[in-house]
Amino acid sequence: MYHPALKTPLCDLVGIEYPIIQAGMGFVARGPLAGAVSAAGGLGTIGAGTMTGEELREEIRIVRSITDKPFAVDILFSSAGGKNVAMFSKDVEDHIEVVFDEKVPVIASGLGNPAPIVERCHAAGMKILSLTGNTKNAKRLADSGVDAIIAQGYDGGGHTGRVGSMTLFPAAIDAVDIPVLAAGGIADGRGIAAALVMGAIGVWLGTRFIACTEAWGHDNYKNSIVDSDDEGTIRTRCFSGKPCRMIRNETTAAWETPELMATLKPFPDQMPNVTEWLGEDPYMAGRRDGKTDIGALAAGQSSALIHDVKPAAEIIRELMEQASEALGRVSGGLSGN
Repeated sequence: MYHPALKTPLCDLVGIEYPIIQAGMGFVARGPLAGAVSAAGGLGTIGAGTMTGEELREEIRIVRSITDKPFAVDILFSSAGGKNVAMFSKDVEDHIEVVFDEKVPVIASGLGNPAPIVERCHAAGMKILSLTGNTKNAKRLADSGVDAIIAQGYDGGGHTGRVGSMTLFPAAIDAVDIPVLAAGGIADGRGIAAALVMGAIGVWLGTRFIACTEAWGHDNYKNSIVDSDDEGTIRTRCFSGKPCRMIRNETTAAWETPELMATLKPFPDQMPNVTEWLGEDPYMAGRRDGKTDIGALAAGQSSALIHDVKPAAEIIRELMEQASEALGRVSGGLSGN
């Protein structure tokens, strides 16, 4: 039996057993991982950003072949550009129609503002969660009507902001009147316990679920996280044009030089720019092909807390045991026991 504080409002909000959501990581978070996490009592998430609409539909059906429990799809709500920034790109529109057609219970917005579809989500009985890296954007997203905010600190993997987790979590909780989840720098139960003590209703974990048996990706990528220490990642713009925390390697080092920094292009134009420079797609090189010396390997500073690759069910059980023990130490100390 786990500590009673681990039954949080998040569990009721999205219909899960444990207050753990697996992040919708690009390339990595596909049907097998999302299904395994949901089956184990968390909320698994498919990362739609790198998929076509029909590819997303197939991954949704893979999840449903594994479990009948709730799951989420993470959509990157990028604009179509031009004057009408409220319009989404064609890929995003395709993702939106697929999640409604497939009656996905939870949508997460890892990028941008899902405001134009919030009413439609709620009318369909769907919950919507939005990720942010600062309190200004947290307020804007809360005003759009989303059900909860995911506050991701500077130490998180992938695209991440400038505010450290220990400041951002309580600041975001104070800034909005809706529930907040914590993300960034959390990879064990102690981090979950700390987030709950600060007032979060749960956690959004990415890096811990990359080093997972069911995650899509080369073993070299997963093991590079296991082998990393607390200074093994860097926040760089070299792969996408936006600040993105990656495992340090030859490519990140090269793009710290003034010569290459001068050629850096804004998002999303940097992606073809670095691909041309490297001679191959750095995302596929690292995540699919295991070329950890040159590839784009998203990971957070929490890599230093990850020491093995194991199945999702074991990860969740371990996280809950650790969190329960940590909360027990706190409550025992406060009660004088």
